[in-house]
Amino acid sequence: MSEAKTRHAGGCGCGAIRYRIDEAPLASGICHCQTCRKVASAPTLPFVTFPVRALVYEQGAPRAFASSKGVVRTFCGSCGSPLSYQNDADPDLIDIMTVSLDEPDAYHPTFHVWTSEKVSWDLICDDLPAHPKSRA
Repeated sequence: MSEAKTRHAGGCGCGAIRYRIDEAPLASGICHCQTCRKVASAPTLPFVTFPVRALVYEQGAPRAFASSKGVVRTFCGSCGSPLSYQNDADPDLIDIMTVSLDEPDAYHPTFHVWTSEKVSWDLICDDLPAHPKSRA
């Protein structure tokens, strides 16, 4: 993903947590898996992938939980906003939830993942590549 901007900021819905990322994004997608749907209480969860070394929490600290084997997700302990996803298979990468970024319109998704688990009424109405599982 080519994005010239290398300073990104965001946080949770209530403002208790603020973060910054000082590197360009590597990818941007939309996940349809059951776990993302449950965590977000929404039919999809858009995300932007960054190098984990670039993420700095400037205010507050998120709570973390293992949502499945090898996966840790973070969220705001006050308002519940989902913030990140990290998988042991790619420990140097972190997915930041797109809508937690201050400028979510800057991060257009380029693919869909886990479409095999999407809810039946969730219609994909774009021409982006759609992967039944992960992109790997």
